[in-house]
Amino acid sequence: MTTKQRSQQQSPRRAAVAAFVRFVVCGGGVGLASSGALLLLDGRMSLVVANALVTVVSTLLATELHGRVSFRSERGGWGVHLQSALTVAVSYAFTTGALLALHAVQSAPSALVEQAVYLGSSALAGLGRFAVLRAVVFADRRTQPAAAPAAPAAPVAKPELVMAA
Repeated sequence: MTTKQRSQQQSPRRAAVAAFVRFVVCGGGVGLASSGALLLLDGRMSLVVANALVTVVSTLLATELHGRVSFRSERGGWGVHLQSALTVAVSYAFTTGALLALHAVQSAPSALVEQAVYLGSSALAGLGRFAVLRAVVFADRRTQPAAAPAAPAAPVAKPELVMAA
């Protein structure tokens, strides 16, 4: 394999790694803010309702950040938000399930344990979201340029029969 071929193979990999780093920074920042919001809402409403509220608000913010910063996509609008919301619905079920499982095992977990479970399950859900957002929601949908139409074939010269006179 030539150096140029290796460089061409690494370029998409590097782009994916760079997008993942941006995704983690944006999503991690929103996730940490969400974690703090859950702490602030604790006791004011049920955990399930608080998580739903935080999930909706953070999804709108994160979708915009991921589209503009993480994936540098030109796609936008409600369609993108709806597609992203589907990935968040799965994430919501996953994080809520993890928190409910924690509370089933431990009736009064400390805030530190609760946050560890929340952030850990959010990180796992985030990996799945990255894959789906990159491959589906913010995928480059530009079509490859159409190949130039083939030039009309030149008329085939027909050999003329030469008759000897």
